[in-house]
Amino acid sequence: MTSPASLSPTQAAARIAEFTVIDVRAPGEYASGHVPGALNIPLDRLDEALPALKAASARGSLLVVCASGVRSTRACDVLAAADIDAVTLSGGTSAWEGEGHGLDRPAGARATWPMERQVRFAAGSLVVAGLLAGRRFPAARWLSAGVGSGLVFSAVTNTCGMAAVLSKLPHNRAPRSAADFDATLDALQS
Repeated sequence: MTSPASLSPTQAAARIAEFTVIDVRAPGEYASGHVPGALNIPLDRLDEALPALKAASARGSLLVVCASGVRSTRACDVLAAADIDAVTLSGGTSAWEGEGHGLDRPAGARATWPMERQVRFAAGSLVVAGLLAGRRFPAARWLSAGVGSGLVFSAVTNTCGMAAVLSKLPHNRAPRSAADFDATLDALQS
């Protein structure tokens, strides 16, 4: 499988009016700052949105965005398998903002760490906890070994089970209802 097409933040900003921008981060991440005009379709709900995304892509190009480009690349692979053309924003919203382009931040939205940072914090904490507990209970070192093995598996497969679990936590869920997701799907189809 080939990598999906990607655009740098500068290239994407110059052509932003051509795109329907889809942000595949968790709702909490999206609410803490997103590319102007982006619609939130979390990666774990992408399959539900395929018909709406197909309709949107028939009218124009899709630009898929996440925090760093990893999840948006995965989303583009899912879209390509469904015969939907899309490009990813290389470097994600981090690179977008780093190059001086603004992010929309809804009033009252709380800041949420990017998912990659949450994974690093959780994995590191579990490894340290396993090592410390292992001083008293040697079997606890298996926790550290398990987390390390999970990180290797994550790198090899370019997936992250820990991120999938963390995305379900309340702080990663913006106060959105199913009606919000349905409204997003309606906007894509009209």
